Amino acid sequence: MEEAAGGTPNPNSNPNAGRARMGQPPAQPPPKGRELFRGQRKESEGSVDFPTVEFEYGDTDSRGAELAELYSYTEEPELSTNRRCFEEEFCPQARGRQWPQLDMAQQKAHILRLLEGLEVVSRERRLRAARAILYLAQGVFGDCESEGDVLHWSRHNSFLLYQLGTFSAFLELLSMEIDNSQACSSALRKPAISLADSTELRVLLSVMYLLVENIRVELETDPPEWKSCRETFRTELSFPVRSDEPFALLLFTMVTKFCSGHAPHFPMKKVLLLLWKVLLFTLGGFEALQTMKVRRREELGLPPLPEDSIQVMRSMRAASPPTCSIELAEQQQKRGHRSRRPLMKQDSLDIYNERDPFKNDEAGVDEEEGDEVDGGIEGELDLMERDALLPTIPAQRPPIERVLFPKGLPWAPKVRQKDIEHFLEASRNKFIGFTLGQDTETLIGLPRPIHESVKTLKQHKYISISDVQIKNEEELEKCPMSLGEEEVQETPCEVLYRAILYNLPQYMIALLKILLAAAPTSKAKTDSINILADVLPEEMPITVLQSMKLGIDVNRHKEIIVKSISALLLLLLKHFKLNHIYQFEYVSQHLVFANCIPLILKFFNQNIMSYITAKNSISVLDYPHCTVHDLPELTAESLEAGDNNQFCWRNLFSCINLLRILNKLTKWKHSRTMMLVVFKSAPILKRALKVKQAMMQLYVLKLLKIQTKYLGRQWRKSNMKTMSAIYQKVRHRMNDDWAYGNDIDARPWDFQAEECTLRASIEAFNSRRYDKPQDSEFAPVDNCLQSVLGQRLELPEDFHYSYELWLEREVFSQPIRWEELLRYQ
Repeated sequence: MEEAAGGTPNPNSNPNAGRARMGQPPAQPPPKGRELFRGQRKESEGSVDFPTVEFEYGDTDSRGAELAELYSYTEEPELSTNRRCFEEEFCPQARGRQWPQLDMAQQKAHILRLLEGLEVVSRERRLRAARAILYLAQGVFGDCESEGDVLHWSRHNSFLLYQLGTFSAFLELLSMEIDNSQACSSALRKPAISLADSTELRVLLSVMYLLVENIRVELETDPPEWKSCRETFRTELSFPVRSDEPFALLLFTMVTKFCSGHAPHFPMKKVLLLLWKVLLFTLGGFEALQTMKVRRREELGLPPLPEDSIQVMRSMRAASPPTCSIELAEQQQKRGHRSRRPLMKQDSLDIYNERDPFKNDEAGVDEEEGDEVDGGIEGELDLMERDALLPTIPAQRPPIERVLFPKGLPWAPKVRQKDIEHFLEASRNKFIGFTLGQDTETLIGLPRPIHESVKTLKQHKYISISDVQIKNEEELEKCPMSLGEEEVQETPCEVLYRAILYNLPQYMIALLKILLAAAPTSKAKTDSINILADVLPEEMPITVLQSMKLGIDVNRHKEIIVKSISALLLLLLKHFKLNHIYQFEYVSQHLVFANCIPLILKFFNQNIMSYITAKNSISVLDYPHCTVHDLPELTAESLEAGDNNQFCWRNLFSCINLLRILNKLTKWKHSRTMMLVVFKSAPILKRALKVKQAMMQLYVLKLLKIQTKYLGRQWRKSNMKTMSAIYQKVRHRMNDDWAYGNDIDARPWDFQAEECTLRASIEAFNSRRYDKPQDSEFAPVDNCLQSVLGQRLELPEDFHYSYELWLEREVFSQPIRWEELLRYQ
C-alpha cells in the first residue's frame, strides 16, 4: 500500500473535503523548506483545535435519521407517486374521510383489499398496490401536519400491516423479483443503470425495511399485542418456518449475486440496510449482547465480569491529540537553548504523568517515521501551549497547580492462564533449571517474591467463555465416543451460522468489495462494481445546482453503505464469538484472507477530520421533513450549508465500527499484528487520534498498543504522550511487555503456521458439528460377504442394454495384478 506509507492525506480523495475542511489556503507556487512545513501545519490546525465530540455510541442513530437514510434524494418524487397510488384506491372507499379517522376494522379491511391486489397477474397493477402499501408504511404523510405524526402513523401502520401478513406476501414477491431473469438480462445489456431499473425491488425492500425498523424499536407505551407481535416477528425472521433458510440468507444471496455481476440493478444500499437491521433485530444489539454474555458466564460457572465495558467507555473522556512533529521541530528551533522552566498546565493526555524524561531539544522525528513527517500528529508536547504559558511564569518558585489524580485506572487488569504458565516457566528455568509443564500450583524452590507474583497474577486471572469453549472442543476431539454427542442450543445465531456456513467466504468477499467501492479513498476503476445504480437518475443533471445535489446524494449514499457494512460485520463477529469461538475465528480468517486489514487501513488513510465533519446531507429533503413541509427553492448556499451538527453521526459511527473490527481481527494474533506493522499503520492510526471522542481514541490506542514493541525504541521515545495515553486508557495485561519490547517474539517463519493451525482447528470444529452425515469414521462396518453382495444398487434404467459392454470394459479387459492382491491380503 503506497498510501499507507504516510504523507498528508489527499483531500481530493473525499469529494466533500473542500466544504468540510476549515481554512484551506488557495493554490500557490510550490513553497520551499520551512514555508512548506508552515503550510502543512496550517492545514492541520483546524482539526487540532477541534472541540470534544459529544457523541453517544449506540446500536443505531435516532429513529427519524435511520428512516431518512433509506431514501436517496433522487427518489424524492416517488413519495408523491406512492401517495397518488394509495389515494386512487382509497378515496372511492373512504367517502371523504382520512386514514386516521377510520377505525381499526376499516383500516384492516382496506389493507386486505390492497394485499389482494398483490396477487394479480398484471405486473403494473401489482406495483401500484405495493406503492399504496408503501405509502401506508411511510405514515400516510398526506394526512399529517407534523413530522411526529408521520412517524407515529408509520409505526402504527407497520404493526397493522405485519399482523395481516404483509411481510410474508412481500417476501414471496421479493423472491420472484430476485429470480426475474428478464430484469437481470435487461440490466446487463444497458450501458448505464439508473433508478428505473430497480423500481419494483426498491418498493418491496422499502416496505420490508420500514416494517423491520418500526417493529424492532421497543417503546414503553407499546400495547401488549404489539409486544407479542414483535416477538412473533423476531421468531419468524430468526427461525425459518416455511423455507429451510432464514431471511438474512436471502439478503446475503442478493449481495453475492450483485457482486458477481449477474444482477447489477439490485439496490444495494437498501439490501444492506435491511440486512443490518434484520441481524440487529434477530441477534440483538450491544446491550443485549452484554446481557447474554453475563448469563452465559453464569451458566458456565465463571466469575462475573469485572466491569460493564459499555458503561466504562461512556464515562471515559476524550484526550487532546498529539501535536504535529513539524510544529514541534519549528517551536524547538525558535526556543533555541532557552532554559527549561516548570510547566504549570499539562495536556490531558499527559495529566497523570511526569514530563517526558526522554525529550531533548532535537526534533521528535525518527528515521522510522521519516516518510510520515507531514502526517499531522507526530511529536508529543504541546509547545504552542507551553510558549503561551511561559511568559506568565515569575522567576521565583511558583505555586504548583494541584492535579487531581484518579481513583484508579478505568479497567481492571486481566491475566490469562497462559500468562501464569509462561511466568512460572521463565522463573523455574532461571532459579531451578527445569520446568513442570502446565503446573501452576507447585512453587517449591522459587524465591518468596515469585510466590507473591504468582498470587497477584491468580487474583486477576480471567477465564473467558472462549477458553472454556476451546477446552471443550479439545476434549470432544480426543474422546468423541465416550463424551457422546454435543448438545447445541438452537439460538438465532446458531441457525444463521449453519445457514451461511458453506458460502460464508463468498459473502465476506462480496461485503468487502462493496466496502472498497464505497470508501472515500477508493479511486474509480473500470473493474470495480457500480454501487450507484439506485441513486443515479434516468436523466443526468444539466444545471450546476442539480449536479451539486447529485454529488451530495452520491457521497451520502456511499457513507450509508459504509455505515451498514461496518455495523453488520461487527454484529456478526461479536455474536459469533459469544456463540462459539471457532465460528468467530472462521469469519475472522476469511475477512483477513480477503484483505480486510489493509482495506480498513486504506479507509483511515485520509483526512479523517474532513470525513467526520462532512455535511453530505440536505436537511430539507430528508424524510419525514420533506413530506410535511413545502420545499424551499434550493440554492447553492443551502446545499453547501448542510445541517447544523458539529459532526456527521453515521461517519463517526462507521469509523468506530471499523476500528472495533480491526481490533477483533488482530487481538492475540501475532501474525496479524505484524500485518499492521508491515502496512505502516502507526502514522495512519495516530492521525485518527485527532478526533476528540473517547471511544474512538480508545480503539485507536488499543491498535497502537499491540504493535508498540515492534516499532522500535526511537518511536517510543518520540511518542511518549501516546504511550502515556495507552497506559491511562487501555486495559493492562500483567506481564505484557508492550511498552519496552524486551521479549519480541518476531518469528516470521511462524506466521503461516499460526494461521494454518487455527484453520485446522476451525475445520475440525465445522466437520464435527455440521458434517455429521459424512462422518463415517465411527459408522458400523458390514463384514459379511453375502450381505454385501446381496445389497441392491440403484442402476440407470438403460444399464441392461450396455451390461455386456460394461463387463468387457471393466472386468474382462482389465488384467489382474496378482502380486499387489497378495501383498494387500
